[in-house]
Amino acid sequence: MRAPKEFGGQDMYSTWEYKKIVPMERIEYIHNLADKDGNKADPVKLGMPAAFPQDLRNLVTFKELGDGKTELTVTEYDWTVGQMMEMSKMGMEQCVDKMAASFAKA
Repeated sequence: MRAPKEFGGQDMYSTWEYKKIVPMERIEYIHNLADKDGNKADPVKLGMPAAFPQDLRNLVTFKELGDGKTELTVTEYDWTVGQMMEMSKMGMEQCVDKMAASFAKA
């Protein structure tokens, strides 16, 4: 991911530690910021505000809608309402957009 310009515009790396995968139904994972080598990193040391949580729980669910369509729902836990939550939403939207573009090429 790339941070917004007002926060330096630098590339940001993260890790996802998968906790549970139920094919065609759900993926549960823990998200952390990382260095470029994939090592868990303290968000504050990366220039993020102290409100950026570590060990962020995530749930992705899939719901078959018919006609070859699937609804994807992403739930991030542990955020306090505010600017950091909004930035996370922007980052997740980037991820989903990239994933959708990748599937469109297939």
